[in-house]
Amino acid sequence: MIQHVPLEKVMFLDIETVPQHGNWDDMDESGKYLWDKKTKPQRKDDHTAEAFYAERGGIMAEFGKIICISVGMLDKSDKLLIRSFYGDDEKTMLEDFGRIFNKPRLRDVILCAHNGKEFDFPWIARRFLINGLQPPMPFQMFGKKPWEIPHLDTMELWKFGDYKSYISLELLAHVFGIPTPKDDIDGSMVASIYHTEKDLFRIVQYCEKDVLTLANIFRRMRQEDLLEKLD
Repeated sequence: MIQHVPLEKVMFLDIETVPQHGNWDDMDESGKYLWDKKTKPQRKDDHTAEAFYAERGGIMAEFGKIICISVGMLDKSDKLLIRSFYGDDEKTMLEDFGRIFNKPRLRDVILCAHNGKEFDFPWIARRFLINGLQPPMPFQMFGKKPWEIPHLDTMELWKFGDYKSYISLELLAHVFGIPTPKDDIDGSMVASIYHTEKDLFRIVQYCEKDVLTLANIFRRMRQEDLLEKLD
């Protein structure tokens, strides 16, 4: 039962990703060819590789990059302390993020994200490797039994074994009566705000709202009161 999970050990996590290039023409020919080849089964006949890259280039770790990782953990006053790692230099940002797992408190941390098992957790591990870095221990799963992997996923918890079901963080927040994190932007706008408007701080604020919402969804699932963000 999730009521038995030690909440002080849970790290609530969300990432924001974008296509590596703001413009299709900036990608090398090899990259264009491989993108076309990989995405052809997903595209409609009239949907070009270029148009699909603008829409979905930030979904695949091989063609995108992480621009923000926000994490939240409870402090001693039972408020959520949120910290964000962000920047244009992905490798430096990942190095900074990875160093936090050297702290004794995070040696046995439990990661929690919405759709984290299919998106956030593998994305982080893949981008670490692509940047020539070793993924932090909580993201390494080789040789581990399923029950030895310290990952929680609110989407999976909501499924209750229904593998056909998908629910967004926004809808889950709505059904639990939690304020929406999408009161300014949503995920479909992130790439444009980053590459065109160049407003990374706005994206960071959005990412941190998602972390607070995620933590409160988990609290609602445990029939607990909502958390406040520590300013």
